[in-house]
Amino acid sequence: MKPLLLLSLLIALTTAQLLRGSLQVPLPNRPPLNGHLPAMADKNDNAGKKDASGDNQPSVAIADVLGTQRSLTTFSSFARLHPSSEALLANFDVNTTVLAPLNSAIEALPRKPWEDPRDYSRLGPKAYSGDDGQERARKNLLRFVEAHLVAGSPWLEDDKAETVLGKQVWWVEKDGKKFVMPDDVEVERVASQVANGEVVSHLQNEGYQSQY
Repeated sequence: MKPLLLLSLLIALTTAQLLRGSLQVPLPNRPPLNGHLPAMADKNDNAGKKDASGDNQPSVAIADVLGTQRSLTTFSSFARLHPSSEALLANFDVNTTVLAPLNSAIEALPRKPWEDPRDYSRLGPKAYSGDDGQERARKNLLRFVEAHLVAGSPWLEDDKAETVLGKQVWWVEKDGKKFVMPDDVEVERVASQVANGEVVSHLQNEGYQSQY
C-alpha cells in the first residue's frame, strides 16, 4: 500500500472515532426510589412486590405511563388538560396513587364529568355556554380529576388517606376483591407501578361521582 493512501486511511479512521465520541450523550440521572417501590399492598405483603396484573417501571413517572393504558385514555386526557394535575403526576418528589376510572365507567356515569347539577339549577341549560361556561366546565373537570388522585404511595389496606380534593378514603379487601371506601368502588387491577406512585384502574359507580 502506498504511504499516501495509508496516511489518508489513518486520518479518516481517527476522524470517525473523534466524531463518534463527540456525539455520545450521557444518560440523564434517574431519581432515587428511596429504597422501595410504591404499591397498593396488603399489610402482610412486601411494598415493593410487583402486582401480577400490572407493570412495574421504577424509572418513569405516572405521567409517562397513564396514557399508555388503553382502557384509561379518557381519564388520562382529562388529567393532561390541567397543568396542576399534569405536574403532580410528573413530579418524582411526590408519590401519588391514581384511582383511574375505566373508559367504560366514565361513559356510564349519569352525567358528564364536567357537569354539576348545581350549575344547571342556578344557571339553567346554558350553564356551560360561552367563555364563562367553558371556564366553569374546566374547573369542574379539574375537580373530577383531583377526586381520583390520592396523596401518597405505598397505600396500605385500611390506611386513611386524602384525595387532592380533600376527601378521606381508604381501601379494603372483601372476598378476594379490593374496594375503595367509603363509596365501595371496586378496583379492577393495579395497572402500573412507577417511581412516583401507581395507577389503579377501577369500576366507577354513581355514588363516587357525588363526592366532588
